[in-house]
Amino acid sequence: QVFKPIVEKFNFTFNCDIKRRGYYPQGGGEVVVQMSPVKELSPINLTERGTVTKIYGRAFVAGALPIKLAKDMSAAAVRCIRKEIRDLYINIQPVREPDDQAVGTGSGIIVVAETSTGCLLAGSSLGKRGKNSDKVGIEAAEILLRNLKHGGTVDDSLQDQLIIFMALAKGVSRVKSGPITLHTQTAIHFAEQLTKAKFTVTKSEEEDPSKDTYIIECQGMGMINPNL
Repeated sequence: QVFKPIVEKFNFTFNCDIKRRGYYPQGGGEVVVQMSPVKELSPINLTERGTVTKIYGRAFVAGALPIKLAKDMSAAAVRCIRKEIRDLYINIQPVREPDDQAVGTGSGIIVVAETSTGCLLAGSSLGKRGKNSDKVGIEAAEILLRNLKHGGTVDDSLQDQLIIFMALAKGVSRVKSGPITLHTQTAIHFAEQLTKAKFTVTKSEEEDPSKDTYIIECQGMGMINPNL
């Protein structure tokens, strides 16, 4: 819901078909990914957040868990978001995964905010034995709200996932983010070791000084697919 539409801004597309979801500890999920090769990746410029235009998501249960838990997670998340954002319709669908499309028992929620410039930021949380379903919903909502407050264009989960694509792209990519995560620092370190890309991270001067917002810039190596 977040990774695919944003990463496709590097000028490639792929299809991701979730055949079956697998839950801890058994696992057993199955995903089929298909894509067409491209000659090179284009750089991206994700520096304009815009305004939040919609908030949506899904709260799910699978296996032996009742749909009521999904409804409780959804309602708790909506109540939490409503304290900060009052003028937007929030659509978090409670769903029960079909038994033939899920292995094991599990629950969770993802809440996505979409902005006027096409940015997608999210918060998510997984349920577990002994964890109140309201708490799961509130956790996801609080993560989303935290990601919205810093003014960046990506959330703290997507932040590090874009690094390798920025490194491989041809040209300069720029992404505005919140606080730089340890995952992102690690991804930058290894991307620079493995490619000729060069990253710089600077405090964003456009934002309110009280906001912890940064610009991640990368001069990509411009990797070329020799088979095309």
